[in-house]
Amino acid sequence: METKNVWNKYSIAELKKVDAFADGYREFLDSSKTERECVDTIVNLLEKDGYVELSKATKSNKVLEAGAKVYSVCMNKTVAAFVIGKKPMKEGMNILGAHIDSPRMDVKQNPLYEDSELVYLDTHYYGGIKKYQWVTIPLALHGVIIKKDGVTVEVNIGDDPEDPVFFISDLLIHLSAEQLEKKAAKVIEGEALDVIIGNKPLVIKPKKGEKALDDKKPSAKDNILDILKKTYDIEEDDFLSAEIEVVPAGNAREAGFDRSMILAYGQDDRVCAYPSLMAMLEVKNPERTTCTLLVDKEEIGSVGATGMQSKFFENTLAYVMELAGQYSDLDLRRCLENSYMLSSDVSAGYDPSYASAFEKKNAAFLGHGMVFNKFTGARGKSGSNDANPEFIAKIRAIFDKDNVGFQTAELGKVDIGGGGTIAYILALYGMNVIDAGVAVLNMHAPWEATSKADIYEAKRGYVSFLKNA
Repeated sequence: METKNVWNKYSIAELKKVDAFADGYREFLDSSKTERECVDTIVNLLEKDGYVELSKATKSNKVLEAGAKVYSVCMNKTVAAFVIGKKPMKEGMNILGAHIDSPRMDVKQNPLYEDSELVYLDTHYYGGIKKYQWVTIPLALHGVIIKKDGVTVEVNIGDDPEDPVFFISDLLIHLSAEQLEKKAAKVIEGEALDVIIGNKPLVIKPKKGEKALDDKKPSAKDNILDILKKTYDIEEDDFLSAEIEVVPAGNAREAGFDRSMILAYGQDDRVCAYPSLMAMLEVKNPERTTCTLLVDKEEIGSVGATGMQSKFFENTLAYVMELAGQYSDLDLRRCLENSYMLSSDVSAGYDPSYASAFEKKNAAFLGHGMVFNKFTGARGKSGSNDANPEFIAKIRAIFDKDNVGFQTAELGKVDIGGGGTIAYILALYGMNVIDAGVAVLNMHAPWEATSKADIYEAKRGYVSFLKNA
């Protein structure tokens, strides 16, 4: 059973819509290289569409009626948005859930040091990466520094064409015979992923009549600290309360002579987050309450206050039901149990250069539409959500009615690896959940590739689900 290439079904007018949607997606990626930046962009789009922050809605004492739009943010890293439906919430919601964190390197709390007149930031990588992919490429620093007086200093340097960039060095090929004998996992060690940020010593010119100080020459680290003080008004100990992420420098680009693909950082899982958000904004006055969850920490197990395993979603839903005049503990449980969810997460795109890692009959192909993974996990489906066939049949019928291009896949050959999503966490409530997202090449690499057509079909599929499930 073969799937169809969805490019073949588009009219000229539809092809223009595909490109226009991809343009908006690239803009989203360029403004959203960290979770905090994602949330800022998402909130701006929600409020532009008339969504009201939940705490403001609570203070207004207005009952949320059908069609009302509200959102809530957790620690500037997770967003839950709702449109109240015509049916009682206890009958369930239609939920889209994606994550907005991506693999990267995080700057440590005591990161700044100098060695042989090179200045470094010490890092700890986040999520599953091939460490050797992150050396010798231009890097940018994005994040926040919170000073003791509560002032927030935003850091965003490396993506403007006039900005400097940063990098991690690698051993030159002429001296790397021993290095190249190592396994790929050991060629670059985690503790070697330190970012070079400077080399020039601080120049202090003596005042007229004074002699230069010979006892302690200002160092390159002194120069970096001087720059940080002058530019951001921060001291070295302010790194203790900083959250700075090291990400690839550069904007999302169209790829291929035909411009059919997007090459960019962070597409796992912003390639699903963006169409989920756009679908949410497109659906007005739904029958069932619609919800889009855009969460943090999936890449490290959905832990912490901003991960899917926290009580943020459940608590927020309780607040929304209370404002809608529909809350009771029992009805909250009914709402969760009766809900349907598409866990909007990526799948591995089939790569013929590495065909031995895939089982071709059950692989996702770029350009063949959005991807359903009945299960993820590893080995004998360990750690997976395994969607019920009754729910899959329901989604098939909805998508076929709206001519949504889709395919099904597994994450590579049996026993060769595996992966996880947030699907199993929502399934704990007893709701029907299935993974439904976009196929990606180079997943978890600094630059990932996706098909414009697949991104567009994902948005169409999410709209169809929110309206009709």
